[in-house]
Amino acid sequence: MKRIIVDYNKLTTNILDLLVKKYPDGYGYHDIIKFQNSKSETISAVEVRTDDTIYLVKISQELEKTMDDYIDDEASFDVDNFINEEF
Repeated sequence: MKRIIVDYNKLTTNILDLLVKKYPDGYGYHDIIKFQNSKSETISAVEVRTDDTIYLVKISQELEKTMDDYIDDEASFDVDNFINEEF
């Protein structure tokens, strides 16, 4: 199984979907994984998985905002608004 560390600015919609599904109300202290990178810096991340990959998504203020914005964008999409549109 591959392990990939991802920063918020490299998130794909697939990874965002996984994050929102796993942490619909946000992540808590017990969800955070801390580890040392190759530069001996302590990294805090949350984990999401696919069948063949474990993603460790670095935690930052930007990650929280990106997740919130993504949830808001999905919630504002209303199929009924498009049914009555003329093309």
